[in-house]
Amino acid sequence: MASRYWIVSLSALIVLVLDQITKLWVAAILPVWTLDPVIPGFFNLVHVLNKGAAFGFLSDLDAVWRPYFFVAVTALAIVLILHLLRTVSREDKVLFTALGLILGGALGNLADRIRLGAVIDFLDFYVGQYHWPAFNVADIAISIGAVLLLVSVYRNRRYGGLESKE
Repeated sequence: MASRYWIVSLSALIVLVLDQITKLWVAAILPVWTLDPVIPGFFNLVHVLNKGAAFGFLSDLDAVWRPYFFVAVTALAIVLILHLLRTVSREDKVLFTALGLILGGALGNLADRIRLGAVIDFLDFYVGQYHWPAFNVADIAISIGAVLLLVSVYRNRRYGGLESKE
């Protein structure tokens, strides 16, 4: 039982620390809205402030409620993660790692939203003029966590489901 909390806490802490360190590093070496080509034609290090969600969703919307909305959605995600952690009876290290990665990523981006009103993104991959939206370590962790969550759900549906302790 205690191992689930250890896995989630350690995963979340590692992601949160790596995310914040990399964002502070980028902010220290690049002024906002600038780029440094690393691999021409493929990868730039950039310093952008994303006021929206993943991949800039809702970033063009100039609404007063936007920061509160994202803080509320993050808080809801954290509550859901803690609920899952508490109620799932199966000891599933993949599930707990997934929850930890998602939690750490959510906390990393939440820290930026509270501190800056936006999230620092700095990884810019592209081919020619076609750019993938800039992202950060928290986004990577959330994406990997989501894939691991799907793997866990698939495995558990195939081998007996996620039983609830309630």
